[in-house]
Amino acid sequence: MANITERFFDSKEQMTEALAASLESRLTDALATSQRASLMVSGGSSPAPAYKYLSGLDIAWSKVDVAMVDERWVDAGHEKSNEQFIKGTLLQEKAAAANFITMKNAAATAQEGVAECEHAYQQIQRPFDVTILGMGPDGHTASLFPHAEGLEVGLTSEQLVCAINAIESEVTGSITERMTLTLHAIAQSKVVKLLISGEEKLAVYKQASTGGDVNEMPLRAVLQHPDIELEVYWAP
Repeated sequence: MANITERFFDSKEQMTEALAASLESRLTDALATSQRASLMVSGGSSPAPAYKYLSGLDIAWSKVDVAMVDERWVDAGHEKSNEQFIKGTLLQEKAAAANFITMKNAAATAQEGVAECEHAYQQIQRPFDVTILGMGPDGHTASLFPHAEGLEVGLTSEQLVCAINAIESEVTGSITERMTLTLHAIAQSKVVKLLISGEEKLAVYKQASTGGDVNEMPLRAVLQHPDIELEVYWAP
């Protein structure tokens, strides 16, 4: 099992405040002891306020590598692009000086783009200082979707990234082709922060916590990984 710390809050504002303070502390401490720091980021509404707060801080951003946890295989300007979201929230103001590593490249498909993406991610200092994960109502995390094409690679490979083609659903939307960190990469983090909002997702998290088939709910693979230091943030 992962070493899990649960931090439940009364409001999203309280969660944002705690998350932002923790991220600031983690990055500052990393830069005090190492030449670079690494922050692996997810899209979604939960971390957005913390990202915006971080963007204005006096951190040595030029020494911080910011990289995506997962990405839809769409151009960076696409409305569904996680990269566009990160550039519009975190990589503003002072944080615009950070070194951003994209997942999306010029390859026609995610599968064809794996080698180039893997090479880019291998250049990032490990262990990653912080990895931020979300979770879907289907029990996916990053782009490790239930029964997806590529999921077995994502859960068992020693690569850092892999291509995923999810089964289309209300959760995935029409863009099912993704690039994602593998479980192996997620485990190479000093700390993983899992962000959850609302009662519905809390119930999903609790269901995943009881164990079971990781192919049904890939989040279980993270919760069951013995080398992961996991902090769960929840707010209603």
